[in-house]
Amino acid sequence: MRIDGLTELIVHIGYPTHTFKSPLIYNPYFESIGANVVVVPLACRAEPYPVLLRSIFALDNVRGALVTMPHKVRTVELLDVASPAVQVAGACNAVRRDADGRLVGDLFDGVGFVRGLLRKGVAVQGARALVVGCGGVGSAIAAALAAAGVAQVRVHDVRAGAAQALARRLAQHYPNTQVLCADPDPSGLDIVVNATPLGMHEGDPLPLDVSRLQPGTLVGEVVLRADITPLLRAALARGCRIQVGADMLYEQIPAYLEFFGLPTTTPDTLRRVAGQDAAALPAEAQEAS
Repeated sequence: MRIDGLTELIVHIGYPTHTFKSPLIYNPYFESIGANVVVVPLACRAEPYPVLLRSIFALDNVRGALVTMPHKVRTVELLDVASPAVQVAGACNAVRRDADGRLVGDLFDGVGFVRGLLRKGVAVQGARALVVGCGGVGSAIAAALAAAGVAQVRVHDVRAGAAQALARRLAQHYPNTQVLCADPDPSGLDIVVNATPLGMHEGDPLPLDVSRLQPGTLVGEVVLRADITPLLRAALARGCRIQVGADMLYEQIPAYLEFFGLPTTTPDTLRRVAGQDAAALPAEAQEAS
């Protein structure tokens, strides 16, 4: 890869950085299309982060920033413009500078999940969905489903207050979607999402009663420990369609590229040009979720 005086930077900010795989995904793609852009990891601890973020965008050749742990929540207060997804989830994982010099932030966890559904031909508009887990990733997915036109989204969390707070934010930003706090009952629904950590460790209980899943329901997962988690295995046995956690991650990257004003691509192309290095992406993304 050529780096010269015209090279633009996308900085990937987080701490620690030893698990970062984004350079192994983005940079082979940029090289394959002849784009003079490079993703560079920056190891920044929590205390100096606010100063760093503002300072880095004082550089004319910084195209944008990818933000990961532990900075996704702190970034929100540093933005001049926050997307509805950021406002709903209270977290941000991408920042760019607009023509007026403002820092604009967005969150692509949910967008990646919904793009994966659409690529599979799932009818999202008008659907009824359940999101179990109302942390950052679950909030982002719920917001993206609402933005994509689901008729109803039900949210559940073992922390009732978290579900209620998410429901209020969703109702404020997406008034055309019916939002309910509900039990994690998947019966009769079109889309069911596990946005909890359950499934990351051997022996974890399932996040919902799989016996109530109906054939044809799309069951999606964010856990990345394995492609086919216990929940997805049970869903397949019930005749359900599934979406694995890694699909959400690869689908995010084209959305990031569009956000940064760069030529976009498909997840399949990213996997192909990254080769074997791409297989390591979930290890980082799991920590960033």
